[in-house]
Amino acid sequence: MSSDFESYEQDFAVLTADITGRIGKVPKLLGDEKKQMVANVEKQLEEARELLEQMELEVREIPPQSRGMYSSRMRSYKQEMGKLEADFKRSRIAYSDEVRNELLGDDGNSSENQRAHLLDNTERLERSSRRLEAGYQIAVETEQIGQEMLENLSHDREKIQRARERLRETDANLGKSSRILTGMLRR
Repeated sequence: MSSDFESYEQDFAVLTADITGRIGKVPKLLGDEKKQMVANVEKQLEEARELLEQMELEVREIPPQSRGMYSSRMRSYKQEMGKLEADFKRSRIAYSDEVRNELLGDDGNSSENQRAHLLDNTERLERSSRRLEAGYQIAVETEQIGQEMLENLSHDREKIQRARERLRETDANLGKSSRILTGMLRR
């Protein structure tokens, strides 16, 4: 039975080495080649999982006194499998980022272009904000000047009304004086 296990171990070692090599190539490939490589790696990972299951079945059939050594090997193979799957996931994320960039037309300089564009827009926004602030200050000053002018006009109106009242009073007094003088002249 241990010979079957060792055979599975050898197959697993060859398969994981091939998977590792292919995972390293995924980010470097383009287009259909990349898609094909991702599909191949997924198939090989499935094969590796099946090999691990076969190895576990073999370990269960090994006599209990020698099972400990094989169990520790299985744990290390499972850890290796987990590492391969994590590496493949990272590789696929890089792959999906590149696909997204290809679809959106992004290139390597796009982040720099976006940053420069963002800085330009920020500067424009700041200039516009300063202009708006200056316009607001002018509006506030104009309002204050207008308010002062209205107050001055109001005071001038009151003065004119008082002067008009004095003129009416003076006119009325002059009329009385004229009547009194006319009455005195007749006597």
